[in-house]
Amino acid sequence: MEKFTQLRGTAAPMDMINIDTDMIIPKQYLKTIKRTGLGKHAFAEMRYNDDGSEKPDFVLNKPQYRNAQVIVAEDNFGCGSSREHAPWALLDFGIKCVISTSFADIFYNNCFKNGILPIKVTREQLRELMDDANKGSNAVLEIDLENQTIGRPNGESVPFEIDAHRKHCLLNGLDDIGQTLQQAPKIDSFEEKRKAAMPWA
Repeated sequence: MEKFTQLRGTAAPMDMINIDTDMIIPKQYLKTIKRTGLGKHAFAEMRYNDDGSEKPDFVLNKPQYRNAQVIVAEDNFGCGSSREHAPWALLDFGIKCVISTSFADIFYNNCFKNGILPIKVTREQLRELMDDANKGSNAVLEIDLENQTIGRPNGESVPFEIDAHRKHCLLNGLDDIGQTLQQAPKIDSFEEKRKAAMPWA
């Protein structure tokens, strides 16, 4: 998993509550078990017309937000089904951070396992950041995970809280497998002892 330390990127405003995982990646795209290739289908029903043409009013189709790396959204982002394809699709599109007042628990956990930083902020902070995200080409936020701050375009800084273990994993690019591999010497030692004690097994 790629390390997350700092990010300076355009923030796209999604001023909606309850953006669920079916909106993020509709069910017809869940046939794959690959983590790549889903970005073109992210928000498909909001992003495209029935003939496949783009809906010009959708935020990620607007020129200033096509390369957004941050989403600023309203309450309860990632609710609905537990599909891990949702963070896969966001990451493949280029989204590395989502800021909201609240997240669905499973989606929140899946973000950390896939290298996306979900940041919880207060209602007042969200209003400020949503205003920033609405500034189009000037909607640039600077995310500093080590210092746990969001740098605003006006120079102000918004602090945020994060679990220490999850922070460690993102800073070091450790998913569940990576965390297990950190214990490789202990695992090898256990296996050698077990093999000596139970050679028939």
